[in-house]
Amino acid sequence: MGIRVDGLSKRFGSFVAVDDVTFDVRAGELVALLGPSGGGKSTILRIIAGLETADAGSVSLEGEVVDEMPPRDRRVGFVFQHYALFRHMTVEQNIGYGLKVRGVAKAERQRRVGELTGIMGLRGLEARYPAQLSGGQRQRVALARSLAPSPRLLLLDEPFAAVDARVREELRAWLRRMHDQVGVTSIFVTHDQEEAFGLADRVMVINRGRLEQDGSPREIQDEPATEFVARFIGESNVLEARVQGEDAWVGALRVGLDQGERGTRGGAAARLIIRSYDLKFWHAENGDSVAVVRRVVPLGDRVRVEAAVDGAGPIFAHFPRRSSLLHGIEPGARIAVEVTRARAYPVEAP
Repeated sequence: MGIRVDGLSKRFGSFVAVDDVTFDVRAGELVALLGPSGGGKSTILRIIAGLETADAGSVSLEGEVVDEMPPRDRRVGFVFQHYALFRHMTVEQNIGYGLKVRGVAKAERQRRVGELTGIMGLRGLEARYPAQLSGGQRQRVALARSLAPSPRLLLLDEPFAAVDARVREELRAWLRRMHDQVGVTSIFVTHDQEEAFGLADRVMVINRGRLEQDGSPREIQDEPATEFVARFIGESNVLEARVQGEDAWVGALRVGLDQGERGTRGGAAARLIIRSYDLKFWHAENGDSVAVVRRVVPLGDRVRVEAAVDGAGPIFAHFPRRSSLLHGIEPGARIAVEVTRARAYPVEAP
């Protein structure tokens, strides 16, 4: 089922929660709304579901404008962050609740509940109550309950925020498999970049109520459309620079710029965003060195190297733990620096 969100805006008093947001979701897609907390992601989701009313704009489901349609009639499944299960009902009763409210016959309810407990890996738990389940199991019950009425759209608001890291990783892989099996169009809200890029077909970056960028995980990571996206996504160096012809200078470090990012006048101020994996350091005591190592921090299978560029501020890069480039890299060592990719953004005059 296709979705169209057109010019959506929402205020809460003087606070602008959603600011003229427009996007489309194709039938069968799994889309992530990614951004910092308080950026408007959940409000967008709630407006699509009919749980909030927009001040302006419209929502269309399968080409039908649903702004005046009550939530129940939209056939949208909504999964809340904290499950919202009925504590006095068993797993079977929770999953079948929506079907019972809709007057579905008992035999059909039992068939649908049995089908979903199989898909969700809940077989054998039908008679348990929520308090007898783990966090991951409760979240799967919540998902099954949302899918039971065969919704045309599934909305998930920070679906894995309430479980620990290990269970969260398992649930992410499980959700992707479940989506591919069931095929329902889905939108989920998250502030976790790994979750968004690991699960979604497409990612929409939301900040301060506005849609900053809409694209594939690769496009969002490698081709950030705005300075905010470049700063927000991944681990990046943010460096003040001066553009001279085809290059930007950060103290003693020269950074080559792509054709579209070169300044039109000498000495123009720029802000460079350089991903930690787009930097190479190596030990160099000769004239090639432009920085000095300050710290070397082991991080599991990676090593973070923090350095100071001559005539400028700090810079950091990540390396595989056994990288040959780490030979001779220790606090106080002089290093050469190579930038394999950088994004330049103009600094507006005050």
